[in-house]
Amino acid sequence: MQYAGVVAKRKISEADGRAALAATAEPDAPRTVRAMAVRFLLEELAERAPGNSVEVRVPPFGAVQCVPGPRHTRGTPPNVIETDPDTWLALATGELSWDDAVAAARINASGSRATLGGLLPLVPSRG
Repeated sequence: MQYAGVVAKRKISEADGRAALAATAEPDAPRTVRAMAVRFLLEELAERAPGNSVEVRVPPFGAVQCVPGPRHTRGTPPNVIETDPDTWLALATGELSWDDAVAAARINASGSRATLGGLLPLVPSRG
């Protein structure tokens, strides 16, 4: 991840993140596992599209700033994407397309740069 030109280390290892992601395929996956999978995929997004022009929020589990462009420093960012954990997991794994999620109102996006259509999916599947 990148913040103010400094590359941050991942907090969730690749192995732990992929294991959590695979476990979310089960309907009774514990909340802590779902949270780890969401955060792992947010870290992956920030690593693949470093920057500060878009903030992606997946409450209550996490948020990242990503996508190159104008840097935001104070108040509410001008480009915000917010979605629920299940939608984020489906988007990041390719189970749901960006356009379908927008059409179904499963994403709240504001700002001219608030899109992840060309960056998703991040991983091929949950398995």
